[in-house]
Amino acid sequence: MSGPFTLEAVTDPVSGKSQFRYDGHDIPPVVRVRPGEDIHIEYINRLSRDSKEKCVMMPCTNGTNLHFHGLHVSPEKPQDDVLTMSAAPGETLRYTVEVPRNQPPGLYWYHTHQHMESYRQDLDGMSGAIVVEGIDRYIPELRGMEERIMVLRDVELDEHGAQRTMLMNKVAMLTPACGHSSEQPERVLTINGAVRPQIEIAPGERQFWRIVNASPDLYADLEIDGGSFEVVALDGMPFAFHDPGTRSRTLGHVLLAPAGRMEAIVTGPPAHHRSTFHTRCFDTGSDGDPNPAMVLADIVPRSDRGGLRTMVQDSGTPVYESIPAAAIHSAEDAEPRFTAVFTEDKSGFYINGKKFDMESPPMLTVDIGSYQHWRVMNRTNEVHPFHIHQVHFLVYAANGTPLQQTEWLDTVNVPVEGSVDLVMDFTDPVIRGTSLFHCHLLNHEDKGMMAKVVFR
Repeated sequence: MSGPFTLEAVTDPVSGKSQFRYDGHDIPPVVRVRPGEDIHIEYINRLSRDSKEKCVMMPCTNGTNLHFHGLHVSPEKPQDDVLTMSAAPGETLRYTVEVPRNQPPGLYWYHTHQHMESYRQDLDGMSGAIVVEGIDRYIPELRGMEERIMVLRDVELDEHGAQRTMLMNKVAMLTPACGHSSEQPERVLTINGAVRPQIEIAPGERQFWRIVNASPDLYADLEIDGGSFEVVALDGMPFAFHDPGTRSRTLGHVLLAPAGRMEAIVTGPPAHHRSTFHTRCFDTGSDGDPNPAMVLADIVPRSDRGGLRTMVQDSGTPVYESIPAAAIHSAEDAEPRFTAVFTEDKSGFYINGKKFDMESPPMLTVDIGSYQHWRVMNRTNEVHPFHIHQVHFLVYAANGTPLQQTEWLDTVNVPVEGSVDLVMDFTDPVIRGTSLFHCHLLNHEDKGMMAKVVFR
């Protein structure tokens, strides 16, 4: 489903929380599109003019818009424009997003990106999955497998009381203390809004799991008891897209930063083997938020093998974009063309000492047509996930040490008091315009850890 369709932003009359409504249901739709097709969305803001919620540093005004996270599309209206496209309550935005023919097929997502309100709206669940079809061209064995799309979202815990105890017990959050954080957990993760659902899979059955971490600031270090993930793509980028010789990698656990995605083949455990799909403790640093282990779902034997969804079978051949090794090595060996330094204090969050607001001038201008070495430095006592709109980048070093396994991502963790080195792919002219890069802890983004970049 790539549209045209109507998506509404509405206010729950009981809780006062914001949510999406599609076709009469409060369930965000999965957008499915083929490379070369357009996504057409009429986005109507029916949120209350008087919000009961508190956004970062101010009451919410309930303005809203959409960001198409990870897609290599234009940052100009009516596409992935989060700077000039904004709807106040009662207003409507009309998007036509032109997905290029060479878009890597995989899992992406959309979420609201209204500055100063993105954290609250995302926390309320205003997000959904985007599938760019065609990944089975690279991994033909996916055809005929059941596909499961899992959007990880938050449920807020009461500060005290029965609801907090019940939810923590349900997800087996037995040791809320985690890492260096001294704070108490504030939320638990759900799968598509359900707390600890059951996932049916027959012993030895292979399923295709597509998972997006849509939390505004919880990390998901994913693991299956006694199992592994046969990962075929991260952040929507199939491994084979740039390297035809690499179809998959088998990993025992996979850390997804907020906004990160994983697509993997999962094999059903043996009969009578109790297994859970869970997230491990992740240490966010002494100034970070608690990120304890919890159970996301129980894996149970399939009760009915009917109703499987067959993967789309494309008749075309896969598109491979092999990048000359010399171009990558040249960027890696060069001095950084740009360095972004993340800092914070009690007054806010900064990139290169500057706090973002909508009137901020661009921090830099990038000429299209090159690969560039960027360095992102973290001078704080908590982990920050770096994200840039419109492009993917190659992560090849951390804390100055080359990585044994490089990855093409659109969101990467920058370690405490550390750094990452990236090769930015600025070769596609479709990205021309004014775009953004920021910390994808949306609370930090709303408080200033964001900057504009002009692609020309």
